[in-house]
Amino acid sequence: MPEDRLITIAIHTYEKAHELKNILEGEGVKVTLQNVNLTTPVVSSGIRVRINESDLPLALRVIENIEIFAPSALKECPDGCAEILVPIDFSNSSRQACFMAFKIAAAHKARIRLLHTYIDPMLVNSASLQLSDSMTFDSSAEAAMDIQEEMELNKIGNRQMKEFETLLREKMKDGVLPPVVFTSEVNEGLPEEVITDYASTHHPMLIVMGTRGANKQSRDMLGSVTAEVLDSCRSSIFTVPEILRFKSASDIHEVVYFASSRQQDILALDALYRLFPEQSLSVTLASIPSKKKPAGDSDALNNLKEYCLKNYPAYTFKALQMSHSNEIEEFRVLDSENKIELIVVPTPHKNIFARLFSPTLAHKLLFHSDIPMLSIPV
Repeated sequence: MPEDRLITIAIHTYEKAHELKNILEGEGVKVTLQNVNLTTPVVSSGIRVRINESDLPLALRVIENIEIFAPSALKECPDGCAEILVPIDFSNSSRQACFMAFKIAAAHKARIRLLHTYIDPMLVNSASLQLSDSMTFDSSAEAAMDIQEEMELNKIGNRQMKEFETLLREKMKDGVLPPVVFTSEVNEGLPEEVITDYASTHHPMLIVMGTRGANKQSRDMLGSVTAEVLDSCRSSIFTVPEILRFKSASDIHEVVYFASSRQQDILALDALYRLFPEQSLSVTLASIPSKKKPAGDSDALNNLKEYCLKNYPAYTFKALQMSHSNEIEEFRVLDSENKIELIVVPTPHKNIFARLFSPTLAHKLLFHSDIPMLSIPV
């Protein structure tokens, strides 16, 4: 077998060449520097960075995305750069959601923010929250153990995040994931509260969250957290089940949009169009009647369809009037006939009491469907 020949991929000053060498070798590319003045290397110029020819595809991916693979070069995107928030608990469902988020981020030239949260053991250990008659916390050995446990959970969370970051970079090197700048953080707190607080402060263009299948009665923590965030967060949320009917967001074609025949539909459809501006989506406008008009409003639905045909030329539209009381069952019939790949739901703001007694449609669909869903606040 012929020997793998060396090729030059860059010519730099000594300092830049040595920095590039460290980055490439950190990603598994063997590097040789030539024309180095061993007596006074720092004043040398024209240092050749050479690699084996077989490593060229990997080296080019690393060099073209140096801000991803070089920790020291990892910087915040400039102001105005869109951000996608990805809550991660390292389960298969949240990893699936993360991979989907990277593909969406690449299409919009957005950055990714990975967010992992862990719960303070004092919040789940009732023994450590016992109060004395004087309303002071009981100082005991259990409290010290809780503090130690919290430190351990933080350490574990940071270790898992580092391992996950390494996995993402490996997939980008292999071309499985598109190169996207990402950062991460590990916080203590109730996951739904941490996610909602982050979103209210940083206003991400999208939150991408995983969820387990609707046929699984015993849901993991992420599933319930997703439902809580859907109800309370005022950012657009894209939910991703463990098993998908497509490989990438670019493969989405059949969409059902739950219309309310109100002005808010225009806002939600605009948000959908901004997220998928170049895809040829086939959108079914499924109108759910209100209590005041249980028979539906066919004129309003037809007007909405005409508006959509005029303003979203990349999409095709059809209208469907649904009943007021059986939207879930009717949706299942619609899905069986069209193989829906994405559900889009405009989600109005409700206070905590309204959500308790009347869950949002997005909340109900999350627990009755295995289809990705885009919840858009209106």
